[in-house]
Amino acid sequence: MRVLVGMSGGVDSSVAAALLLEQGHEVVGATLKLWGGASDSGCCSVADVEDARRVAQQLGVAHHVFSFTDDFDEHVVAPYVADHAAGRTPNPCIECNRHLKFDRFLRRAVLLGFDAVATGHHARVRPTPGGFELRRGADQAKDQSYVLHVLGQDQLARTLLPVGELHKDEVRRRAAALGLRTAAKPDSQDVCFITASGGRAAFLGARTGVHPAAVVDRAGALVGRVDAVELVTLGQRRGLGVAGGTGRPRYAVEVDVPGRRVVVGEPDDLLRPWVEVGPPSWVGPAPAGGAAVLAQVSAHGPARPGVWQVGRMAWSEPQRAVAPGQAVVLFDVTDPDRCLGGATAT
Repeated sequence: MRVLVGMSGGVDSSVAAALLLEQGHEVVGATLKLWGGASDSGCCSVADVEDARRVAQQLGVAHHVFSFTDDFDEHVVAPYVADHAAGRTPNPCIECNRHLKFDRFLRRAVLLGFDAVATGHHARVRPTPGGFELRRGADQAKDQSYVLHVLGQDQLARTLLPVGELHKDEVRRRAAALGLRTAAKPDSQDVCFITASGGRAAFLGARTGVHPAAVVDRAGALVGRVDAVELVTLGQRRGLGVAGGTGRPRYAVEVDVPGRRVVVGEPDDLLRPWVEVGPPSWVGPAPAGGAAVLAQVSAHGPARPGVWQVGRMAWSEPQRAVAPGQAVVLFDVTDPDRCLGGATAT
């Protein structure tokens, strides 16, 4: 099989390419140049491109760089800015997977005559009699099925995730055994187009502006101020400028960007019986309305039980409010490793 491997310059994609070579596939590496601005983190820096190129050289495979900066700006960066300006909490990694890695990149691979693409994501694709399943990675601590829930059958049919069967320590051991330069490289943790030196405030301030806001309690009394209301997330505790003295921590329970106001309350004020969501995307057949499912609302958070309904996820027990813009990803209650798909909280 001819496989085009998305090589980010990290250890996972490096080992993914090595594993596919061991399995006898014809492998070519490709690094996506996505962000055209400054980058000192994530997978878009000059150093990351060089690491990917050098690993490909070590493995004896060809390496290319594809520039998709216009697509990235349109489908990832611009929505990220717009979401913050509207008081939503975006997940740019999900949109990058949806529009770039498993759409633009996959379409390029098909045009070039490749049978499949591969990445270093910690998740698994399993063939079934009816198609393909997306499953959690073997290493639950590194599982990335949450950010891949937007993949459908067409993408899964042409996607290989070789490190999904391995734990991270095994990935690093294999990289070290092969002498790959990325063996001890730290994992990327940050949004690739947000620099560590400037942060979100500087990035958004240059593109849409950020605005100070009053922080008030549920009775309307002023208790603090924030410098950038666009950066406050529902459920946030730190950075709200709220003085202590209540004996209990206080959280953002309402974020009003146009009104320049953040309301804080106690933990119980965040509890909700359900979360409203937008149009869903499904890995395979959609679950029926009223189906029991497990739902995960952050990349590595727990999956909580509830019932899927049209337009909402109803919890078995009240859960903390989900910030608008966050993904609500569903898993099979009888097979918790199987990802069903998901939707975005509204």
